[in-house]
Amino acid sequence: MPLVLHALGDYVTQSDWMAQNKTQSVLPAVVHATVYTLPFLFLTQSWIALAFICGTHFIIDHWRLARYICWAKNFLAPKKAWPDTWEQCKGTGYNPSTPPFMAIWLMVIADNTMHVICNAIALTYL
Repeated sequence: MPLVLHALGDYVTQSDWMAQNKTQSVLPAVVHATVYTLPFLFLTQSWIALAFICGTHFIIDHWRLARYICWAKNFLAPKKAWPDTWEQCKGTGYNPSTPPFMAIWLMVIADNTMHVICNAIALTYL
């Protein structure tokens, strides 16, 4: 059920305005994080858990943290395969030589993984 609520909140209820503006402006990011969190009322009434879900969602999305995870994890490879400078990789965390569709989808997968982990922590421990 948490995965269904994540998909509902992150994809079904996210408007184009939220998706296009959440990294540039706080208001669309706050609105998206709030709307995202509402379905989780079906699983918990813990305000601490709901605040954690909302807050972490805002932070991850507004600052697009998944791209940092994507960039950093590439340092697990041999040095010759390390990514270029951050400036060249800052869009998705991947080298410009990575096919754009692959870089975007890998970043989306990292983003979703971060959200699901945060939600699991909130729903299990808070």
